[in-house]
Amino acid sequence: MPRLPAHAVQGELKPLANVRNIIAVGSGKGGVGKSTVAVNLALALAGEGLRVGVLDADIYGPSVPLMLGLSGRPESPDGKTILPPRAHGVQAVSIGLLVDQDAPMIWRGPMVTQALTQLLQQTAWDDLDVLVVDLPPGTGDIQLTLAQKIPVAGAVIVTTPQEVATLDARRALMMFRKVGIAVLGLVENMAIHVCSQCGHAEHVFGAGGGERMAAQYEVPLLGALPLAAAIREQGDAGVPIVAAQPQSQPAQAYRAAARALLEQLAQRPVVRSGILASLLG
Repeated sequence: MPRLPAHAVQGELKPLANVRNIIAVGSGKGGVGKSTVAVNLALALAGEGLRVGVLDADIYGPSVPLMLGLSGRPESPDGKTILPPRAHGVQAVSIGLLVDQDAPMIWRGPMVTQALTQLLQQTAWDDLDVLVVDLPPGTGDIQLTLAQKIPVAGAVIVTTPQEVATLDARRALMMFRKVGIAVLGLVENMAIHVCSQCGHAEHVFGAGGGERMAAQYEVPLLGALPLAAAIREQGDAGVPIVAAQPQSQPAQAYRAAARALLEQLAQRPVVRSGILASLLG
């Protein structure tokens, strides 16, 4: 697959020379499986032939190291930059790799936002097509810093079907729009559960919430992902479902969502200037 070009970002910011496109994955509330979606989307994008990284922006509750099976501190060749470790074909960095696993992050907002910008800027990303940023839930300091200081090509909102989840997801969507970040689409997680014993399909968290929200706000529904025990089990084991069972129905659902995401990104204006012009040819 040809290299992915850099696409337009918000405001007066410019794409990074070594990261063509930053995709923020957010949600209005916790418990919707956002980190699981972010990690598996990243692996699915890598499966499309792209150079992909994952930035764990959840400073208080980093989970990406566990999901990717990463441990130990990253190497730093000069004491200033971090070499992102690689797992399952993607580069990744997280505050969880830099502090003790059980250490509480008792930091106020300014320290948290500084940590995010340092993780992004001081990581020696190796010429990425896409950097997936797994945001913490909500619309707080991290999200504001992302909007003001980090060039984002687009955002993906993760929700579950029930009304209380889509209510919070609406707030996240409107937050991105208010700060000028393009919303590339919604992902409805835990949309349906199929019993592994009898095959009975059931909408545990209701049906159609993501589809209704997508229609209301005129954004694409990138995919409806299943509620499956294997997704949780593989995430806990450090080998996400897209890598562990690539032919499974859940993995195929993630791959379809990743392709839909790329289709939406391709509709955004392409940036070709300065260093990026020479990089992109």
